Amino acid sequence: MAIILWCLIAYILGSIPFGLFIAKTLCGIDPREDGSRNTGATNVARLCGAKYGIATLVLDLAKGFVPVLMASYWLESNFALSLVLLAAIFGHAYSLFMRFKGGKAVATTVGAFLAASPWGGIISAALCLGVVALSGHVSMGSLTFALALPVLMILTGNFGLFPAAVVVMLLLFWRHRENIRRLARGEENPWLKPKA
Repeated sequence: MAIILWCLIAYILGSIPFGLFIAKTLCGIDPREDGSRNTGATNVARLCGAKYGIATLVLDLAKGFVPVLMASYWLESNFALSLVLLAAIFGHAYSLFMRFKGGKAVATTVGAFLAASPWGGIISAALCLGVVALSGHVSMGSLTFALALPVLMILTGNFGLFPAAVVVMLLLFWRHRENIRRLARGEENPWLKPKA
């Protein structure tokens, strides 16, 4: 019963479209209709400015971090915690408040894994930021993060979270499939550069 309750809480929190709310309320822009048409921090930053993107990033991180951290005090098994973690992430990707559409879920994934496996989350996020800085592409950093997660769950001894990390890796690659095609064609827009 507790597992179902925490999964519901995590899914509802994960579903809150902070990027859409910030962009529409504070900038008068619907991020689903402009830029990459994504409600995540990168598109909000491109359309509204860096401070709005950072606000979206922090809130998207928090909606992964908070429910997983709170659930970790109530649930003892890694399997149960994995379900809560996945509920928050899938809530962002398939939002209850956006007719089951949503963002790419990278920030929410970072927050969820920071709560469940701090070192794995920190190192994966650092790799993501390093690749973004070197390549100029947020999508490339996000895909690096996705690939690093399962490996780091093993290296940090969090074997119970490995299956969830694999599911998340597949989800993030699926959600970035258009970015992968653009990267292959050399047409992916770099960080903060307006779309031509």
